[in-house]
Amino acid sequence: MGSSPSRPTQRSYLPKPWREMNWGDKQSDLQFVNNFRLQTEDQQLRILLHGPAGAGKSSFINSVSSVLQGRVTTIAPVNNPAEDGFTKQYTSYRIPKGNEDHFYPFVLNDMMSLRSDSRRTRRAHVKDVKKAMKGNIRDGYTFNPECSLSKSDERYNGSPDSSDKVHVLVCVIDASSEPLQREDVETLQDIRDDAAELGIQQVAIFTKIDVACSKTKREMKKVFRSKLLYDRVQKFSSQVGIPEQHIFPVKNYDSEKNVNDEVDALILNALKRIIEIGTDSLKNR
Repeated sequence: MGSSPSRPTQRSYLPKPWREMNWGDKQSDLQFVNNFRLQTEDQQLRILLHGPAGAGKSSFINSVSSVLQGRVTTIAPVNNPAEDGFTKQYTSYRIPKGNEDHFYPFVLNDMMSLRSDSRRTRRAHVKDVKKAMKGNIRDGYTFNPECSLSKSDERYNGSPDSSDKVHVLVCVIDASSEPLQREDVETLQDIRDDAAELGIQQVAIFTKIDVACSKTKREMKKVFRSKLLYDRVQKFSSQVGIPEQHIFPVKNYDSEKNVNDEVDALILNALKRIIEIGTDSLKNR
């Protein structure tokens, strides 16, 4: 009796990791962040997060805070993942360092999510991102998806200083979601072009890697051997133009009660590179 031909199976793990990472280097990355200083004491490195609704921008801010404070914290409000983006106002978040009177010398900015329901809302979004990058938006501005911030608005900052301006732009993407629509890709490309024009480096954070890849959920240290995640990183890089080495997979803290070394390691690895890239951008502006 002849045997039936076996069907080819797609390899879920790559034979070699697509990025090397020292998982035992968490303390070194944490020390780097703790030792980070800017030449001017009152200056701040500004990091702006943007991207589609539900990608996890606010959760990433909370995760960074959790890692640096050694406990699960919530400084940015988050919404039910099934609902539309929660953030409606332009908000700056600073993370306490040691006590309430000291903060890390960087600011994480959250803004309204990208919407795809009309060309008008996408154009307004691009304009608001550019204004934020230039430092023209003050905290508390409530985004209007139909139109961009006007110069007559009380939240318009006509004379931004260096700390008001964005030094690194972070695009947050849900690794478990459906492929980006063509309109979203074009919008992200437009934002990337604006950032390049302003001399701002851009990176991407891929969240929900545990949802996207069940094997990574079971064994986080194999994230860089996941073929599925690497394929999505490559596709996003080719679509939007952000280099693969500037795309960082992370798992945000969501339902956890305690911090975890492997989750911390990925977040710290991404944060360190964001700070390094942002510092280079600051020096060149």
